[in-house]
Amino acid sequence: METIGFSTGSLARSDFAAALDMLEPHATGAVELSALRARELRPLLAAIPSLDLSAYHHVTLHGPSAFSPTEEREVAGLLAPWAAQGWTIVVHPDSIRDFRLWAGFGASLSIENMDARNPCGRTTGELHAVFARLPHASFCLDLAHARQLDPSMHEARRLLGAFGERLSHVHVSELDAQSRHVRLSEAAVQAYEQVAELIPLDTPVIIEAPVSASQIEAELERSLRAVGRAVALV
Repeated sequence: METIGFSTGSLARSDFAAALDMLEPHATGAVELSALRARELRPLLAAIPSLDLSAYHHVTLHGPSAFSPTEEREVAGLLAPWAAQGWTIVVHPDSIRDFRLWAGFGASLSIENMDARNPCGRTTGELHAVFARLPHASFCLDLAHARQLDPSMHEARRLLGAFGERLSHVHVSELDAQSRHVRLSEAAVQAYEQVAELIPLDTPVIIEAPVSASQIEAELERSLRAVGRAVALV
């Protein structure tokens, strides 16, 4: 079984239970439980003990993509017990203001490279500054964000060269003109294939493209090809 799967937020936004139901018929060895909006975090964390995640050998948790300075301590406090259990927690670097709240997460904290709309964390240089303050954190490579900043994929190569040893998993999708995640085009597949050799074959892959239930299998196969794993799902 390939270590590939979907973000629940890409399939059903805040309805993580519906997303897991959509994935149940498919051989996906990974899943990312998503709480991209701060209001979604408490319900998701409360539900995790009752969720059947036994089919997945890689489970990550994506924290809110944005929260106010006054919310940061609460968000970090809610996520800390899951980090202590060894879960990978994805956080956007532009949301972090008090690095002391996150330093104790160690490698369980995975910093994601950002898209062009964000003020920091987009490039290798900007992420060096983040990892200097979180030296034990891991790295989540978002291929769509990297390609938006540099369609030649040279920046993606630089990111993997600089932070490849920290790589926890890879996000795969494409961005539209409004920086929204969409399904992969053939052009995006070909672009990602240029850096696929730099991504270890055992690196988990999380798809962030919004798809319907009938489109899941096709997007899985397209994403596998994009990261150099053109094999059949069984």
